[in-house]
Amino acid sequence: MATADTTLRLADDPATDESALLDRVFFALSDPVRRTILERLGTETLLVSELAAPFAISLQAVSRHIQVLVRAGLVSQERTGRVSRCSLLAGSVVAAAVWINRYSKYWQEQFELLAGALRDIEQRQSGDGVRRGRRRKPSPPRRTP
Repeated sequence: MATADTTLRLADDPATDESALLDRVFFALSDPVRRTILERLGTETLLVSELAAPFAISLQAVSRHIQVLVRAGLVSQERTGRVSRCSLLAGSVVAAAVWINRYSKYWQEQFELLAGALRDIEQRQSGDGVRRGRRRKPSPPRRTP
């Protein structure tokens, strides 16, 4: 019984809905064909046949890719009879960008640590060069009586 209650709570939890949306968005973005479709839709609304034209895959395969993008909330598809027009939706991309941005603080800290380490290496190397320039002439060997 506890399992069913947990499942119900998770299904009603907005965080679970957000997680499922992110799963769909990242899955949609994982394919180069779908990313190309999004790039082409970034500037204009296109017919499915126009979207399919540059690909060496069937119109049906492109339609499947578009459906993945629609389910992820990245593309809007409007049908008028047999004509289907697609346009870009920004909402899901914004949600993914917000999620990714949560980690920017971590990455910024890592880049700052890396920059500091590189400065230290550079200073040590330039310091070694200075010491090399001050080397003395070798002393003659000592004679022992």
